[in-house]
Amino acid sequence: MTIAIPAAQLLSFLGYLIGAAAACVGAVFIARNEETWRRDKRPMLIALALSAGWASLGAALGPDSIEARMFAAARDLAWLFVIYRLFANDGRSHTQIAVPLLAAVLGFVTLLQPAVILLAERSPTALQVSWSFHLIVAIGALVLLHNLYLGAAMRSRVALQWTIAGIGMYWIFELNLFLSAALSGQTDPALNALRGIVLLPLAVCVGVGATAQADNLRLRTSRAVTFRLLSLSLIGLYLAAMAGLTWLAARFGGDIARIVQIGSLVAALAASVALLPSRRFRGWTRVMLLKHLFRHRYDYRAEWLRFTETIGNAGQSGGRSLHERVAKALADITESPAAVLFLPNDQGELGETANWRWSNLAEGGATLPEPLCDIMERRNLIVDVAGETEGSPGMALPDWLRGEQRAWAIVPLLHFGGLTGAVLLARPDYPRKLDWEDFDLLKIVGRQLASHLAEEAGQRALLEAAQFDDFSRRMAFVMHDIKNLASQLSLLARNAERHAENPAFRKDMLVTLRTGSDRLQTLLARLGRYGTGGQAECRPIDLVSVARNVVSRFTPIRPLVVAGEVPCLVMADGATLEQAIVHLTQNAIDASDPGEPVLLDIQSDERGGILDIVDAGSGMTADFIRDGLFKPFVSSKQGGFGIGALEARELVAAMGGRLEVQSRTGTGTRFTIVLPLAQADEHQQPGNEAAAA
Repeated sequence: MTIAIPAAQLLSFLGYLIGAAAACVGAVFIARNEETWRRDKRPMLIALALSAGWASLGAALGPDSIEARMFAAARDLAWLFVIYRLFANDGRSHTQIAVPLLAAVLGFVTLLQPAVILLAERSPTALQVSWSFHLIVAIGALVLLHNLYLGAAMRSRVALQWTIAGIGMYWIFELNLFLSAALSGQTDPALNALRGIVLLPLAVCVGVGATAQADNLRLRTSRAVTFRLLSLSLIGLYLAAMAGLTWLAARFGGDIARIVQIGSLVAALAASVALLPSRRFRGWTRVMLLKHLFRHRYDYRAEWLRFTETIGNAGQSGGRSLHERVAKALADITESPAAVLFLPNDQGELGETANWRWSNLAEGGATLPEPLCDIMERRNLIVDVAGETEGSPGMALPDWLRGEQRAWAIVPLLHFGGLTGAVLLARPDYPRKLDWEDFDLLKIVGRQLASHLAEEAGQRALLEAAQFDDFSRRMAFVMHDIKNLASQLSLLARNAERHAENPAFRKDMLVTLRTGSDRLQTLLARLGRYGTGGQAECRPIDLVSVARNVVSRFTPIRPLVVAGEVPCLVMADGATLEQAIVHLTQNAIDASDPGEPVLLDIQSDERGGILDIVDAGSGMTADFIRDGLFKPFVSSKQGGFGIGALEARELVAAMGGRLEVQSRTGTGTRFTIVLPLAQADEHQQPGNEAAAA
């Protein structure tokens, strides 16, 4: 004999059986997971065990049996305690008074359920009270979950989102079930049959939330699914609109229905033909949907507050310079672990100026080539080093950048349309691709940082201008005094020439006075050339002879050694070249100990004539060479003006040459003057030989 089981009863049995099995598996998974550290682990195991027992009784005796309803009360009490323990993970169960108070009230209401269940067997009113208690507990649990998620820190939200999602689905189902029962006067059989299977998503979510990898999981709808759902929604709206128009047309009767149908069809076809083939329309639609349907990645208010805090408070940033704070401010936005700031150098490239947590980027100093800078400036382009922009036309990434595994993106800093710098960002700790939101935000922040750098450069220029103004006034006083002295000496020479009686004395005095007068006039002429910026009048000069003249001037003070006996003809101005060598030689003497010789080495190669001024003194740091050596009024000597090295470089540049420097702290310094050879210059300019003759 066979027993016929109704399909609804069979589905209810299977649902409760699946729910019991899911709760058991979830409990075993959490118990065996040794990485789980949260305080809600043990209460969650108890809640899953009670849920499995309730589902088992629902499958065996039916969901409306007294035993199942009693277990349901114990199950609800356990899940309320789980929520309370979730607050305890970050201490809010003690700091927020409303949390334990509301949890206690809900627990008390749940404890009243057994008595109400027993009374419900005799009084229908007690059953209504039981449903009301279920509604109160469900609403209160959802309120607790809402406050738990919103009050948690961003990192805690990511860790709790799966657990909250699973428990929230369970209480939402309970709310709908008993709200329907309270409104209709009886529980919905379909919802009551599905009540057990709700444990399946609950067990899956709390199991995933208990793993250490829950931080890396995101419960997000993919863009493809969102676009398909949107397409289906638009189709549904179109069908609803057509149905509405048809209903209105049928209500009016006549030929209006036919006209409305044909008109709607023609309008739909026209819109499809006009818009769908347009790539611009499709691209615009995609961008608009991405911007308005997806949650923004950044909290713009928080990012702006952090940005202004980093840039504005130099003292609270560990004493970092503005350049380092610029790199850090941009790295903080994208959660990059390191960043490097590039600013323009003398070669027209962007050179490494400052870095934040990124050292030894490239041997010899990292630079961004001029073609890459031009592309970033013209197109306001953020270079995705490993992305699609690397293959853009005209893109030329340097070799050191292609080989740098940490490189992620280069953000241009534009000020009034001009490129004032760039920031290289390191890859975040978790891999992701740059999207439209990254590009929009980084471009805005790049412009803001460029304005800060421009303001700082303007202030520095004003300060240097004020210092030059003060120096110019002092130089004017010096020139005035020297001019008066020269006039006095000239008058003395004339008087001595007129009144001296002793011929021998007169002769010696005249020689001495005229020599002094000539030197003073030469000094005045040299002082008058300061700041002119003009090009020197070059002619073939023997570099060895000029070096020996300088040696003869310093011999009474310090021994100098000249290496190189073969004449080396260069195109230069003799007085200007000698002045530059004197400045550098004096610096070498000041930097070395007494008695240590200074070497002047002369040679030539394909670059031109080369004069090395080498000392074994204290040396200079790389930071001082980059930021202070050629800056006016910055000197390592007590009371120095810091003008000598700057003037030497300007004088050499005025002769078409260049000045290079190499130094190491504690070892010494090498200044190198490179000048064009006379033969090469005469070959390029045939008229020079005749002019020299």
